[in-house]
Amino acid sequence: MTISPNQGSTGGGTLVTITGTNLSGTTAVTFGTKPATNVTNVSPTQVTAVSPSGTGTVGVTVKTPGGTSNPVPFFYVGAPFKSSLGQSSGPLAGGNTVTINGTGLATATSVSFGTHSATPTVVSDNQLTVAVPTGTAAGPVGVQVTTAGGTNNGLSYTYIDVPTVTTVAPTSGPTSGGTGVTITGTNLDSTESVTFGGTVAPFSVINSTTLSAVTPPGTAGAVDVVVTNPAGSDTAAAAFTYVAAPGI
Repeated sequence: MTISPNQGSTGGGTLVTITGTNLSGTTAVTFGTKPATNVTNVSPTQVTAVSPSGTGTVGVTVKTPGGTSNPVPFFYVGAPFKSSLGQSSGPLAGGNTVTINGTGLATATSVSFGTHSATPTVVSDNQLTVAVPTGTAAGPVGVQVTTAGGTNNGLSYTYIDVPTVTTVAPTSGPTSGGTGVTITGTNLDSTESVTFGGTVAPFSVINSTTLSAVTPPGTAGAVDVVVTNPAGSDTAAAAFTYVAAPGI
């Protein structure tokens, strides 16, 4: 006799299928000392039932008018516990791989990011990796892990959209650098870098629509201003002009 699945939540509620012979007229299915619910005699070789709550490993037996079967093992699995996300944010397009750490993760079958789910790779009982699915909109979503022991959540992941640059002001400054510049646009609160003509500039995030930056030294002429966040980059072409100092 076999049982599938052979593991389930300690809280019970797992629908199992028991396959064997001479199962007609099944009157009861027992998990250890506890009776199962919703016992259905599908055929002479198959019975379905819903597991009661329990812990550890128990023997499952089937009772018919002909007697009681030998037990087959069923393993109760505790609900997963997630302790941390290796990466708490990423692009709205998804595709980046994150690590989830916790306990009871060995039987994980899915990880949900908001309303979108993905199939994880089990590294160990304490770790999963999963490719983040595409999000619906920028912003935080709950992360939920489902295992044979149940579902747990409590972690948050933030989807980030690609930045856009609308204005750069002022639009010119000396080749020696040091000009304070205000950059406005969208999705700027997760900015990782700002460059002027390919040279990295120091910057500060004011809010999601405003950055403050200081121009690095440059060569006379118009240069591109590029803002980058984890989702990608946006280029304001020839948005700042370096002006050479006068010579006498």
